[in-house]
Amino acid sequence: MSKSSSNYTDYIRSLDAHSPISPEFRIRTLAGATLSIFTLLLATTLIITEYNYNFSTSFLNHVHVMPQTPDGLEVEFDISFPHIPCALLAVDSNDPTGQSQSFHINKSHRVWKHRLDANGNTIGRKSRFELGGSIISSNELKSKMEELAQKRMEQFKEQEEEVDDEEECGSCYGAGEEGECCNTCDDVKRAYRRKSWHIQNLSEISQCKHLLRAEAEENEGCNIHGFVALGTGGGNLHFAPDRQWEKEGSTDANKNGLLLGGGFVGFESILEMFNEQFEQFNVTHTVNKIVFGPYLNPTTRRVLNLTSQLDGATRTVSDGYGMFQYYLQVVPTVFRFRNGTTIETFQYSVTEHTRHVDPGSNRGLPGVFFFYEVSALHVEFEEYCRGWTHFFTGVCAAVGGAFTVMGMLDRLLFDWKSGRGSGSSLGR
Repeated sequence: MSKSSSNYTDYIRSLDAHSPISPEFRIRTLAGATLSIFTLLLATTLIITEYNYNFSTSFLNHVHVMPQTPDGLEVEFDISFPHIPCALLAVDSNDPTGQSQSFHINKSHRVWKHRLDANGNTIGRKSRFELGGSIISSNELKSKMEELAQKRMEQFKEQEEEVDDEEECGSCYGAGEEGECCNTCDDVKRAYRRKSWHIQNLSEISQCKHLLRAEAEENEGCNIHGFVALGTGGGNLHFAPDRQWEKEGSTDANKNGLLLGGGFVGFESILEMFNEQFEQFNVTHTVNKIVFGPYLNPTTRRVLNLTSQLDGATRTVSDGYGMFQYYLQVVPTVFRFRNGTTIETFQYSVTEHTRHVDPGSNRGLPGVFFFYEVSALHVEFEEYCRGWTHFFTGVCAAVGGAFTVMGMLDRLLFDWKSGRGSGSSLGR
């Protein structure tokens, strides 16, 4: 080998930063072995921790301005009023201008009312709104709802002793929008009110043949629940007691009367109408559920950490002329998963307010109002994991740090024992 090659090899060897130590220069002790075993256990624990950290999925969130308005806002609600009979309880929706909104009632969107006794227990048949499995598209949601509706109607038919005024997709008698279903008497009344029409005779409406009057439901409450579609331009969803709602289409009221505010009022009941302006109602209520967006089962909502802060909330309103108002800021939310699946839903924030409504002031009536506004921003959660690069970087840092720290501790112990003259030493 030439002299130049030897010099080059010697130079390369001088760069060795991991030169071994001859065994004769090592001093092996029990303390050093203990530290070595502890270092190996610590390094193994750190490697496992790094693996779990870098290969577990998490969500990275972004906030964007919405490029376009969502097609519609689906709302599922379940609210109990322990002191208002079902015959008096009405539900409706208005846009920001005060015009009535359609609920788009069809086979997928429906509203039910269920009587409650004085103890809050259900009376008679309970309409159930339950789905199974995660639904990630509107087509799948529609299919699931139609399937559930068919099963529900079969269950209803088996209960012959109970009166059912609900149809699969009932007629709105000319007052509904194209494709709209009026499955209950309330749906027909709501459609007529939206058109500012009045019903001549409820006995001619098949959905209204078996209605109970408020007198038959005295000291009862009402649970109202449903799944409806509202406009994304904002507005309100409200629940309020209304005797005109009960009297709509009454043959007694149609003898002589006039159309007033979308409802038909008989002349002989004008005095009664003024008395009703001063009637008190207890709008104490429990929000069992209010959710915006397509249905997601509880497991999916829990995994995605989607919470609905009003669920289970009870609000006591002692004022007989009280109006309870919720103001909800609805934020469109998108979850994008690594496998290409996308879930679109909504989250919301809420503030509450109670105000007194002076009787006869024409500034509203007692009730519960949910004012909502769809945010111009939307939140996007993207699923990701850090992967192999982050894993190896973390392992090198964690394991290297562990060996360095243990080496420093070993040296300190060795110097301390050597300074005491114990004669024991710890090998390097």
